[in-house]
Amino acid sequence: MPSPRPHLSPVESKHQQVARHIRNDIEAGVLRDGQVLPSTRELAAEWNTSVFTISEAMKLLSAEGLIESKSRSKRVVRHPSQTRSGLIRLPKPHVMLIGGFPGSGKTELGRVLARQTGWPMLDKDTTTRPVVEAALEVLGLSPHDRESEIYLRAIRPREYEALGASALENVGCGNSVIVTAPFLREFNDSAWTNRTVASFATLDAAVTFVWLYCDPESMHTYIRRRGAARDAFKLSNWPAYLSTIDVNFRPPVSHLVVENCASSAPLQEQAAKLLEATLERTS
Repeated sequence: MPSPRPHLSPVESKHQQVARHIRNDIEAGVLRDGQVLPSTRELAAEWNTSVFTISEAMKLLSAEGLIESKSRSKRVVRHPSQTRSGLIRLPKPHVMLIGGFPGSGKTELGRVLARQTGWPMLDKDTTTRPVVEAALEVLGLSPHDRESEIYLRAIRPREYEALGASALENVGCGNSVIVTAPFLREFNDSAWTNRTVASFATLDAAVTFVWLYCDPESMHTYIRRRGAARDAFKLSNWPAYLSTIDVNFRPPVSHLVVENCASSAPLQEQAAKLLEATLERTS
């Protein structure tokens, strides 16, 4: 997970994309050990793909031991080691800030790390969305607006302010914390990153910046599948949206990179290496 920009990997096949996202959900605890998966046809509808693609994805996951076929129509998640690891308590608190474009897998990575460490996880959408949607409605806007000038100028900065305050409160209690959000502007703003490092340093806490890379086609697949209303603008204007972002962006601040692509190691394995690198930096 070096900081230099990795080469773009070839676009993965559809069944590999589906398998990777389901694998991430299992490793993140979204899909639990013993849980029965929807039928092949239901999964095909959920992922907007063919039953053949789903069947091929299930073959990959079965070969990895993550899915067990009970019958032609019943598949069960198999991940008995899914329970949370013991709490990792550091001499000094550590803050892990995980950024990346929408649909790259930030929340999944955060959940995997939270399970491995026992540290609290703060996700921007989970933490702020109800208040953001209410504020937008009061302003006469759609609660799903994430593109207007009013949202970007008046509301978005408050989201990150609330997220940062929650992280600081955890650190003030001596807890390490995992924070997940796009951080697109923030990671590209040296004044913000310097200020953030300094604010946590006052509490004797260190910060690790993590950038999560995912190829555009896989991001599109995941965003379409999760069906969040706030993504409607992106999905209806996907080529135009892609033209506004640099998928090869890497933060100018010192950081670690995780790749959520078919050619990459499983997310759980990369999370373990990320944690190991983080602990080495704090020892």
